[in-house]
Amino acid sequence: MTGNEKNIIVTGGAGYIGSHACKALAEAGFTPICFDNLSCGHKWAVKWGPLEVGDILDENRLSDVLHKYKPSAVMHFAALSYVGESVTNPLEYYRNNVIGSYSLLKNMLSHEIEKIIFSSTCAVYGNPSDIPLTEKHIKNPINPYGNTKAVVENMMEDLSLINKIKYVSLRYFNAAGADLDGEIGELHNPETHLIPLVLQTAAGSRTHIDVYGNDYATPDGTCIRDYIHVTDLADAHIKALEYLLEGGKSNIYNLGTETGYSVNEIIDQASIITGKEIATLIAPRRPGDPPSLIADSTKIRQELNWKLRYSELGSILSTAWNWQHLNLDSSKP
Repeated sequence: MTGNEKNIIVTGGAGYIGSHACKALAEAGFTPICFDNLSCGHKWAVKWGPLEVGDILDENRLSDVLHKYKPSAVMHFAALSYVGESVTNPLEYYRNNVIGSYSLLKNMLSHEIEKIIFSSTCAVYGNPSDIPLTEKHIKNPINPYGNTKAVVENMMEDLSLINKIKYVSLRYFNAAGADLDGEIGELHNPETHLIPLVLQTAAGSRTHIDVYGNDYATPDGTCIRDYIHVTDLADAHIKALEYLLEGGKSNIYNLGTETGYSVNEIIDQASIITGKEIATLIAPRRPGDPPSLIADSTKIRQELNWKLRYSELGSILSTAWNWQHLNLDSSKP
């Protein structure tokens, strides 16, 4: 592979998952070009390739960057991703996630870029009828965030059917943990993800962790989720990219560990890892929270030879706790 074939545009590459994907790309011999408006991402997280500041809604800026780097493929992470916020402000989610993705796909066609890896979500399944979830489960999202991801998947499928693009859509379950070297990690404002909130409580920056409902039909009454280490998630993007570059057809894969942990189990394990007591407060259920979401990732393991390396719960919590101490306590700019 030579020249521009090594260039990969990474929209949202300054964000949590996007920055880990950029590191994985660089380690695999690619040049990640981060395209990010920095509304949620961070300049300090861009370490493995150039940063081009821009918004996917700005078609002219996007076109200039695609022309400049002539990438062989795009990894598309740029999106608004707070489920609760999507319910209260759905139009902004459709504008950014759907119209922004339309802008990206339109520009890809104009510049004859055929390959895209899409950051999708298990939220496209809604309240699942079967656990664990396979890719054959019906798409039935129950919030605007899930709806927007489903719409983008549909757009890509329609373009693929007429041989305009080849895509891999990766449906994440719960990304967690941090880079093993402590170079990058999870830093959202506001933070809504369970594990960083639990660890912030352990560190003393929060007084307690809210547990949203303890009366679900689960063994301890709290929601069960499938947590996958962000480094394993990033590795799946490299596998998907290499698959497309080698001529693979459009496809969809779940990314999870096939193991679920309840909210209470996460809190108990975090207390053991940190050696801290973690205060909890039972709060009302959040609308639309399914009792259990667990992936069946057989398909990507069999077809792309993807293997989990770091997604044991202890590894997830330990790397996230290390990131907490190395970086959050010293306040990133």
